Amino acid sequence: MDTQNLKAFQSVAEFASFSAAADALHLTQSAVSKRIATLEQQLNCRLFDRIGRTISLTEAGRTLLPRAKRILREVSDTQRLITDLSGCVRGHLQLATSHHIGLHHLPALLRKFSQQFPDVTLDLDFLGSEKASDAVLHGHVELAIVTLSPIWDKHLQYHSIWPDPLQFVAAPDHALVQRPTLKFEDLSRYPAILPSLNTYTTTLIKRLFDERQLPLYLTMATDYLETIKMMVSIGLGWSVLPETIIDNQLTVLNIKGQPATIRELGCVYHGERSISNAARAFLQLLLENKKS
Repeated sequence: MDTQNLKAFQSVAEFASFSAAADALHLTQSAVSKRIATLEQQLNCRLFDRIGRTISLTEAGRTLLPRAKRILREVSDTQRLITDLSGCVRGHLQLATSHHIGLHHLPALLRKFSQQFPDVTLDLDFLGSEKASDAVLHGHVELAIVTLSPIWDKHLQYHSIWPDPLQFVAAPDHALVQRPTLKFEDLSRYPAILPSLNTYTTTLIKRLFDERQLPLYLTMATDYLETIKMMVSIGLGWSVLPETIIDNQLTVLNIKGQPATIRELGCVYHGERSISNAARAFLQLLLENKKS
């Protein structure tokens, strides 16, 4: 069973699209279709139902998918282990991170890494922290640099690198800014603009309101912090943002009895899989950055 055919099958299954799979694999759509047809001939069964433009896995396809992922992961791990026996730092390094971390914390580290290890090709995916951690868990990327979850998965290893203090903010002319001191009750009466509810950051903020049995009036949600900053700066609501992006477009709100709100940014990798020399070198750079 050819691993290239399995890669095509996995990609079509994940995208539910031959054209999207072809783009992801840098192949033509006909080449992807040919690989799927070859695999179906080898297994003597149909793997996808094609109804109009809708593609879905057959029962055989659903049975094959987790096994195909495991086979491809084992092949990739084996190739990496053999390459790493030489001790050289080279090959591909798959990283995932959020837009905020990628913009505000990683540029200098990525530059330093690429200068020190020019034989490593960086493959950087921008994902939400939750999806990035999930990508590590399922073997799609080696390292994720993310907002760390308050609940740690037993299969993953976590390193806190940067404390990320958060502040409640609003536009300078927002009604909340006119008050010298505020309570959480005051905030609950005005719309908030925060990341989506399933994010670690909004979970943290919602807990503060739940503890006080107060509603959180969430009107708009986006996971792009720069977009939230813009919407808050024009008066559409209040928010909670990292100190690193707060400037004179925003005013920090003085909330009575507000506990320190700090999230941790750091690195996640799978604790039960070996990581490549390249991943190990990047992790070392991250930990050195923490010390400095």
